[in-house]
Amino acid sequence: MKSDLQLKSDITSELAWDPAVKASAIGVAVEDGVVTLTGDLDSYAEQKAVEKAVRRVAGVRGVVLGLEVKLAPGQQRADSDIAKAALAALRWHASVPHERLQLQVDDGWVTLGGDVDWHFQLAAAEQCVRPLVGVRGVTSNIIVKPRAGAGDLSGEILEALTRHAQRAGRKIEVRVQGGTVTLQGTVESLSERDAAVAAAEATRGVSSVVDRLSIRG
Repeated sequence: MKSDLQLKSDITSELAWDPAVKASAIGVAVEDGVVTLTGDLDSYAEQKAVEKAVRRVAGVRGVVLGLEVKLAPGQQRADSDIAKAALAALRWHASVPHERLQLQVDDGWVTLGGDVDWHFQLAAAEQCVRPLVGVRGVTSNIIVKPRAGAGDLSGEILEALTRHAQRAGRKIEVRVQGGTVTLQGTVESLSERDAAVAAAEATRGVSSVVDRLSIRG
């Protein structure tokens, strides 16, 4: 088990190593394995890169984002221009059923709506919009349409967990109600927790995942 001091050192090193992150602008505090990040960033894409970098570090039990996106004057765009760019990005992504999606932009914040068949299509839509110039944040209200029975979903998810992480699969309980999947149990790390959630999200017909997994302390 890493001490908070060692964990902070590892996180600082990981941020400095990642070329998508300006590490000097980020404050890092750690208490009982929970990491709090503070600072001002140049783009929403960088904020997501920071979050991913921290979650990669072994020993992290939770992340609190106190980061704020403050666009430089040259990076600011009118909401109408952002909307046009976002619609074009959605249309040109092969994995996105753009004709079933809608969006609105308010002061650089993009809200996505509509429905898709797979969670990877939802993720692809978000990824289209995040790196666009002028975007300060993204909210997804996209719905994944449920298509399978509860028993089928539970079995598929348990099989995926066993394939991807056998140790984790034995400790996780899967409950399904409609298209909502609830995961309960204990995992060894934040990355293992992310993998379990991703396995559930990747199952056809899952519309949302309730994460009640705890990390072994």
